[in-house]
Amino acid sequence: MKKFIVVSICLLFLVSLQAQTVTVKKQQDRIKGENTDGYGTDLEGKKEDISLAWSKFLKEVGKAKILNDVLTIGEPALGATVYPKGILYATSSGLPTGQAGDPEKGRVWIGLKESEWTVNDIGMVNDELEKLVYRFGVKFYKDKIQLQIDEAQHASDAVDKQKQRLLSQSKDLVLKLGNNNQEKIRLEKAVEANKLEHEVLLVKIVENNKAQDSVALAGVQIKKVVELHKERQRKVN
Repeated sequence: MKKFIVVSICLLFLVSLQAQTVTVKKQQDRIKGENTDGYGTDLEGKKEDISLAWSKFLKEVGKAKILNDVLTIGEPALGATVYPKGILYATSSGLPTGQAGDPEKGRVWIGLKESEWTVNDIGMVNDELEKLVYRFGVKFYKDKIQLQIDEAQHASDAVDKQKQRLLSQSKDLVLKLGNNNQEKIRLEKAVEANKLEHEVLLVKIVENNKAQDSVALAGVQIKKVVELHKERQRKVN
């Protein structure tokens, strides 16, 4: 029971009511030795978790492959349009924290080289990239919160099971207490009966001893009478 109390207290301290906000900014990253325009966002979380989620997310955008820590996406689908000849570049990296104990942070970025694209409106493509980064940030935070929800739900289920077990145990203990009270009453009555029987037996023993004395005295008297009769018999001539 103490274990579940400790878990509940820990959950109260770990749950944060502050909502996460995703802010996408136009940024540059170094791709193939050149500064490349794109969009990025900073996220709270472990670098490894962010990188894994980012790679998984982008695999649904197009044909992805990693080269020198840069994720290259061919034939990307942005919005409702697929660009057979388009190429996107994406990266993820960790960010330094301000002070010891601050939450870990990471950054995701995606961009393109305009020289590699042949489209009428590259601005529309960039708009879709900005939306894509925003959708990922929202999804990352929601998935992260969902894990916390699942963990809290597991803890809640465990507490419910413990509660049901304790309720069942309580019913069993109440039943045993009722049986114990009945046995206590029976034993108390038995003790009273035993005490009464003890007193009766003591009285009977006293009466028996008196009776033995009386019988013994009568026996002595009868023997005397017998001897007298024998004496009289011997005197007959």
